[in-house]
Order: sequence, then C-alpha cells, then structure tokens
Amino acid sequence: MTSSNEIPRKPRRVLWWVALLLLVVFGLYSAGWFWLADRLRSETAARIAALDARGIRASCVNMQVSGYPLRLDVTCDAMAYEDDAGNVAASAGSLNAAASLPFPWLPTAEMRGPLRTTSPGMTPLWIDWDRLQAAARLSWPLPKRVSLDAEGLSGQTDPQDDTDPVQLFSIGNAAAVVQPNGTDLDYSGSFADLEIDAEAVGGRALPPLDGNVRATLKDGIALLASDTRSLRGHTVEIAGAELSSGEARVSVSGPVTIGTDGLIDAALTVRLHNPKAVAEVLAGALPEKAGQIRQGVGVLAMLGNEPSLPLNVVKGKATLGFIPLGEIKPVQ
Repeated sequence: MTSSNEIPRKPRRVLWWVALLLLVVFGLYSAGWFWLADRLRSETAARIAALDARGIRASCVNMQVSGYPLRLDVTCDAMAYEDDAGNVAASAGSLNAAASLPFPWLPTAEMRGPLRTTSPGMTPLWIDWDRLQAAARLSWPLPKRVSLDAEGLSGQTDPQDDTDPVQLFSIGNAAAVVQPNGTDLDYSGSFADLEIDAEAVGGRALPPLDGNVRATLKDGIALLASDTRSLRGHTVEIAGAELSSGEARVSVSGPVTIGTDGLIDAALTVRLHNPKAVAEVLAGALPEKAGQIRQGVGVLAMLGNEPSLPLNVVKGKATLGFIPLGEIKPVQ
C-alpha cells in the first residue's frame, strides 16, 4: 500500500525538473546571445582589417553590443570611410542598429548626421537630417525588402578653410524601397517639399517640388553579386517618374539601356499634366527664355490637358520630338 507521504513528492519532483529545464534553456540562450555579440564584434573587426589591407580606412568608433536579453543593439559613436586611392571619403555621426530577438528578421538602424563626403569631380558636401532610419525584412539569400526614410534633409557645400558654405537644398521628407523581383531589382522612392536654394542654381527661383519614381533594374541581382558594380550593359525600366509643383506635373516612363560603352539608348514618353502650369514654373526658372517656353508649351496645350512627347536617346544623343537636346556623357 502506497504511503500518503509519497503523494506530494511527485508534483514537487516535476516542478524541480521543469525549473532545471528552464535553467538549462536560459543558460543556453544566454550563451548564444553572448556568442552572437562576440561574433558581431569579431566580424566587424575582421572586415575593417580586410579593408585596411586594401588601403581603405574604415571605423566604427567605440562599438558597443548590448540589449540582453531580448534585443541585440549595436552602437557606434561615429562612422568613417576613407579610400586614398579612389580619393573618396565619408564620415557620419552615431549609428544605432537594433534587432528584436523574437523577430530577428526585422532589423532597423538609425544614423545621426551630418554626413560629410568628398569624391573626385565633386564639391565636398555636408548633408544633415532630423531623422534617418533604415529597415529591412531579411530572408535568404537576399533581403525581401530594404527601406530608407528621412525627415528634415538638407545639403550644403562642406565649409573648408573658413569659407562660407553654399546652401544647396532642403527636403521635408523622403523615402525609398528596394526589393528583389525574380532576377530584377524593384525600386520605388518619393520626396516632398524639395526646395533648391537659388544660390545653388545661379540665382534662379524654383518653387517647392514633389517627386516619385518607380523603376526596375533588369538583372539587378547579378549586378549586386558583381565586383564591377557598373550599370553598363544593364537596362532600367521606368514605370513612372514624376516631378510636380502645385498643379504642374511632368512624368516620364519607358526603358533606358546603358551599353557596354556607357552610351545611353532610351525610348521614353514625356507627359505634361496641365501644360500652362508647367510653362509658368519653367518660365520662372528660366526667365530669359520665358517667351519661348510659353509659346512652345502653348502649342502643346492645343493637344489637350495632358499632351505627351517622345524623348528618344540614341547612342547618347537625345531628341524631344524633333528637337535635338544635345549629348549625354557615357555612364561610368
């Protein structure tokens, strides 16, 4: 006959085993978290060392990995990249990248400005923002989606040798999304309240502008895997690119092909939405040609409120309808 004193021992024994199992699982989880944190540090150090071996200096100042137990946060006080051979340099403020371990496939990152850049043939730039955030939806072998959102963007020439900087532009907000589509890459982007400083365009007055683009880079996945990273030999299908100011809108669509020699071939369609409003915007930006602009757009307005014209480019030579526009330099 079983003693009554032995009855409560079974549930106690089960509780002890459950507690032990939880302790083991928590220990393994903790070991995995710290292993992953250490792996991030070592991989970052290895990549920086590999760049340094190629004569490229990169840094993630005071890198820290934190967030235990439910997050993985990587922070750097400042970011920098310098390639003396290519005469390219860039630096930015702090970086904060984070992933929630329950949803590790949805990482985010925020960077503080300013971004300072120098590259051959370009004036050194100083770009700043109120908020700049990147997000991704990870998958294998490529992310399903990468997005970038910014607010309060502004740009100016980088002040050097106590020279006064030239204000270039400001943007209220901007967004961009890149995602694979089979072997292609789809891109969609938009911006609002773009104001270009008159000093940056020879004193010309431009109204605030909004814009959006939807395009597909053919065989874009192969381009990502390539070491050349050149657009030569690739085609971009523009589903729609639009620039607007108030009631004035101009849109472009069609394919653009870049040959192996860098010369562009394109068969585009340009549409004017409310031609009279477009004419007034252009006349304000180009006052010395205001009469010609109003006359030319007035003829187009006879075709309706949304006339279209073919914009063709053959081996870099562009024509709008029958009007030659000049030559486009080869793409590098």
